[in-house]
Amino acid sequence: MSKIEKFQGVIPAFYACYDDAGNISPERVRALARHLLEKNVKGLYVGGSSGECIYQSVCERKAVLENVMAEVGGKLTIIAHVACNNTADSQELAKHAESLGVDAIAAIPPIYFHLPTYGIAQYWNDISAAAPNTDFIIYNIPQLAGVALTSSLLAEMQKNPRVIGVKNSSVSTQDIQMWKDQGGEDFVVMNGPDEQFISGLAMGATGGIGGTYAVMPELFIKARELFCAGNPTGAFAIQNDICRIIYKMCAAHGNMYDVVKAILRKHGVDCGGIRKPLPSMNQEDTAIVEAANAMIEAAISKYC
Repeated sequence: MSKIEKFQGVIPAFYACYDDAGNISPERVRALARHLLEKNVKGLYVGGSSGECIYQSVCERKAVLENVMAEVGGKLTIIAHVACNNTADSQELAKHAESLGVDAIAAIPPIYFHLPTYGIAQYWNDISAAAPNTDFIIYNIPQLAGVALTSSLLAEMQKNPRVIGVKNSSVSTQDIQMWKDQGGEDFVVMNGPDEQFISGLAMGATGGIGGTYAVMPELFIKARELFCAGNPTGAFAIQNDICRIIYKMCAAHGNMYDVVKAILRKHGVDCGGIRKPLPSMNQEDTAIVEAANAMIEAAISKYC
């Protein structure tokens, strides 16, 4: 398999899995990994926003990745997000990920303090240096990180031979075209926003990594299949239904990840709750969970 082929497909962002006391649950991590393997996804993105990484300790993040790799390592493409808000912890996670044999590591830029471009490049290169035999993917999510990837910063990072691509979660699909054009044919660019999955593919994305994929992987897989088969009309029809489902889930009082976990529980996959300060669902959100689940089931029945 070529380097870019590893990432051509649907890669769900892996959810945080807690026990009933709110601690990392190895059993639930493995159960979710098995569930997604059975859904025929391409890979898993572990330790990112959907994994509630900024609310977890280094030890907790290691435990999650260890259990994912033990369950599906070698069967799925595994990308480990290793960024913390300091270099030393990020390097520790990068080294750990490499020791487990992940396919790539990824990192957002440092948040809170706005570093100069050379400071961001140094941060990413320091992380990469801690995992010198593992490919590195830049995670561009300016609306949360507070800083955006630029062509000049990407050019600087391309001096590092381990930098193979960008996970692009900016709201402009033009960025996907820019990074792909600058990186070249073998450069990996992953679409981030789930609401523009097909638009991202149309702009040249290699594949997608998304926070709602795991609750409805069938729809994303089918949409990509139709798009790649030369049926963009069919693909966009599914995309429209995906967007409506996401809007419904985001209408809840609770954080969307609490909603998707409630939907997964209805299908026998218990990931536990979410970690504060993320807001949990209230009583009124039960109707939203039911409605979103019904929409997912109807769309799968219609298209898959």
